[in-house]
Amino acid sequence: MGLDIRYPIGMMFTLIGLLLLGTGFFTAGDAGMYKSSLGININLVWGGVLFLFGVLMWGSAHFSSKK
Repeated sequence: MGLDIRYPIGMMFTLIGLLLLGTGFFTAGDAGMYKSSLGININLVWGGVLFLFGVLMWGSAHFSSKK
C-alpha cells in the first residue's frame, strides 16, 4: 500500500499556514503595512485558513488509515 497523498499535502499547508500566522502575529502592530488591504491583517487570516485546511487534510488521512 502506498503513501496517502493527504499526508504530504496536509504537512505542506500546515507548515505554510504556521509561517503566515507567525508573520501575521509579528507584524500585527504595523498599521502602515496593512493599509492597502483595508487594515486587515491578511497574513493572519490566510495563515489560519491554510493551517486549518492542512490539519483537516492530515487528520482525514490519519483517521482513514485506521480501518
